[in-house]
Amino acid sequence: MPKMSQFLYESIAEQFRKNIESKLWPVGHKLPSIRTLSKSYNSSKISIQTALQKLEAAGLVEARPRSGYFVKKQEQPHQPQHRLEINQPTKIELPDLFYQIMQKSAAFDIYPSARIQPTGNHILNLNRHINRAMRHQASSNALYYSPPQGNLDLRHQITQHYLSRKLYVKPEQICITAGCQNALFLALSTCTKPGDTVAIESPAFYGVLQILQQLDLKVIEVPSSATQGILLDKLESVAKKWSLKVLIVTPNFSTPTGSLMPESNKARLCELADKLQFNIIEDDIYGDLGFHRAVLPLKAYDKYNKVILCGSFSKSLSRDLRIGWIFSEKQLNKITHLKMLTQLSNCESTQQGLTSFIGEGFYRKHLLEYRKRLLNQRNKLIQLLNQYWDFSFKYTMPEGGLCLWIELQINEDSLLLYNLAIEHNIILTPGALFSTTPIFNKYIRLSFAHEFQEERVAALKKLGQIIKRLT
Repeated sequence: MPKMSQFLYESIAEQFRKNIESKLWPVGHKLPSIRTLSKSYNSSKISIQTALQKLEAAGLVEARPRSGYFVKKQEQPHQPQHRLEINQPTKIELPDLFYQIMQKSAAFDIYPSARIQPTGNHILNLNRHINRAMRHQASSNALYYSPPQGNLDLRHQITQHYLSRKLYVKPEQICITAGCQNALFLALSTCTKPGDTVAIESPAFYGVLQILQQLDLKVIEVPSSATQGILLDKLESVAKKWSLKVLIVTPNFSTPTGSLMPESNKARLCELADKLQFNIIEDDIYGDLGFHRAVLPLKAYDKYNKVILCGSFSKSLSRDLRIGWIFSEKQLNKITHLKMLTQLSNCESTQQGLTSFIGEGFYRKHLLEYRKRLLNQRNKLIQLLNQYWDFSFKYTMPEGGLCLWIELQINEDSLLLYNLAIEHNIILTPGALFSTTPIFNKYIRLSFAHEFQEERVAALKKLGQIIKRLT
């Protein structure tokens, strides 16, 4: 496996983080001086200082004037709680209302009528790369299909990008898809047959529920924590009790909770898959959107070839691209054959333009800026909620991703809230979309994917007034 590239200060910051998480450095503990840490970790004072500043930005340590750095107590919001009873595997029957809401709520914007704010030059630059590819190879692209697995140079670039997250997969093990939803569909279609049992985390991504219904699969919802991800003890008991074929999971910043699975849990999950003989389909669509650090995909812990990794650029770069991928050692031929039957190929010009965009370092630069912007927008959303919502509610504090998961103390179903809000062109995603049970009917998902300028702030205020009438 090739050596993974990482800045020295990032490696040091990760070691400091582990010291804090393992309680080697407990809350209130004064860290050694920068000079002492420099000698202990055989690195420059600048690297140590940068690592400490990174932890300070993440809220793990605090600098006290003329005293040094101390481990900071983590101020947790009142996290949403739920108790899900695990039922036997059942087939999904989604109501028509589910699809009606999805058509309006999938855009991750509380107020789509607001003016679009400029987001830097990266999208314009991406479009220039794609347009250049269309001009330079117009004839060949018009007369020939792209290879079924997708453009080889793009697959090389995706491989290189994952090295920054400590995962190496050969380009020959990648199949390019039409987005992550398409990747999940191809992976599930390849690994299951009608009537098989699939486990999902709860709350779950509603797009997965659609696919499960379409493929006539049975589902078991396994409780998931907003801070830990899917509960592994519950999953283990499910896998022992029923013949589990596949688990679909989003270990990194899942929607709607934004949960991040601890690295030790990722390793244990892969061991469980091998021990109890089920496959895992990993949805890594938010994996590049960690605010404070690069996170490892579940696939990086897969010693048993049990994990099929799916991802795309739609949430991290552009919804308009519709370019995703699948990594798989065992199932790739079947996945590629199924893709040929259902899709045949992807747009070659888009793949070529994206290849040069990534290869020239622009995707990495975009992510550096985008993560900072998302963190600021998360903090802004939380500030606005606490400022303008003068009633009781609970919310998550994700370390990445695009949304908050909010539990409301309302007397009505959040579907009613959805219908009242949409009369004012305010879009939220009701909790009913994230489960086959009514357990999340008083929850909503709110996005911080867009800047909270005047119109969106007004929408949040108005939404608070509507909610207050229902409490």
